[in-house]
Amino acid sequence: MPTQIGLISLGCAKNLIDSEIMLGHLQDEGMTLIPDPELADALIINTCSFIDVAKDESVGTIIEAVNARQEDPAREKQKIIVAGCLSQRFQKDLPGLLPEVDAFIGLDQITDVASIVRKTLNRNLEEEGSLDTVTEKSRYIPDYTTPRFRLTPQHMAYLKIAEGCNHTCSFCIIPKIRGQHRSRTQESIVREAKGLIAQGVKEINLISQDTTYFGMDKWQGLGNRPKPTSGVDSTRGESLASLLRELNALEGDFWIRLLYTHPAHWSDELIQTIADCPKVARYVDIPLQHISDHMLGLMNRKTDGAYIRDLLQRMRDGIPDLCIRTTFITGFPGETQEDHNELLEFIQTFKFERCGIFQYSKEEGTRAHKMDNHIHHGTKKKRHRELTSAIDQVAQEVNEGQLEKNRRVLVEEEGIARSMWDAPDIDGRIFVPIDSPVGEFLDVQIKDHRGYDLVAS
Repeated sequence: MPTQIGLISLGCAKNLIDSEIMLGHLQDEGMTLIPDPELADALIINTCSFIDVAKDESVGTIIEAVNARQEDPAREKQKIIVAGCLSQRFQKDLPGLLPEVDAFIGLDQITDVASIVRKTLNRNLEEEGSLDTVTEKSRYIPDYTTPRFRLTPQHMAYLKIAEGCNHTCSFCIIPKIRGQHRSRTQESIVREAKGLIAQGVKEINLISQDTTYFGMDKWQGLGNRPKPTSGVDSTRGESLASLLRELNALEGDFWIRLLYTHPAHWSDELIQTIADCPKVARYVDIPLQHISDHMLGLMNRKTDGAYIRDLLQRMRDGIPDLCIRTTFITGFPGETQEDHNELLEFIQTFKFERCGIFQYSKEEGTRAHKMDNHIHHGTKKKRHRELTSAIDQVAQEVNEGQLEKNRRVLVEEEGIARSMWDAPDIDGRIFVPIDSPVGEFLDVQIKDHRGYDLVAS
């Protein structure tokens, strides 16, 4: 019988692609993916460690798998392999903290997963200890030729256009985990997109740590923060704008969605490109983190409040029917009541179509971890409640403004769809007639709203 593999994928869409790449390589080597972990010869847990909640979920999942193996005689010989960000971030500590794990895989070893599985199956954990394959710095980036077994529905896919991050936000550990920004070539991305469209994909979600930095790592003499300009970015080389135009020119009926953009790298050309390209969703995901100059400075966001307000207004002026999605952090070290009030007022007045709020997570290895004036957890919770209440109120106003409007939606599952304004697994849903064809586009009219969701006919 072929080796049977179980896989649990935790964390974000970027991590999901890593899982898909591992499965693609395992499948190419004749191994079989099974949905029931109890029957697997090897169970791979692809972990996340961005913030405390993610770390806790990852460690909890590992311990649960170890306990299940100990309690079930049928799983006695099963190998447990931990992959992903947790392995990469804590590579020096995990083998000692989790000695029950048979092997650890880093971010640069996902293409070697088949050989690592084979080695692990032939090892004796009690005699030889854990197999640790993690290398110190991550440099890997996928290509259109990379084997991949998609875990998303047939009509939707994620497409990773770059890996790593050059930003030095004081709260974020990602650059230390995933390394410096590394763009794929535009040709590679377009060729992969063609393949996805040929498979029936109707929505391509472009992702990386910072999609707006795409291509800029290859520009000569570029500073860390190019200012918005009415000039043409793509004259310097490949850019997100040039990539979007090429993808928009591909044949087929599909959407292109832009996720994970950084405000520091937007340009007038990018705004104009989205407006000019009908296949690019009128949806911008742009995590702002705060609006107070004081907070933006401490967070090292390379932007200030005036810059952000001006950029957002130019987006709304330049892109018709635009949905702006953002996220903010509350309770960052040193945040004053005045900072909080400014953020609250900004949310109430700008009225983001989609918005989320996170409580600051103190992460070891970041500059913010060593800062003074950390906020009491009770204060963070209180501020989170106030901001969430404001976000809820704005969401109701936005949904009321959608009533009687005609929308094109992509039917996600029986009776449930998403519009251009709704990213998968993040935003609300649109309830559509139960007989609507799954995986196809549909024109509907919005008739009602329920919380964050809409009802259409």
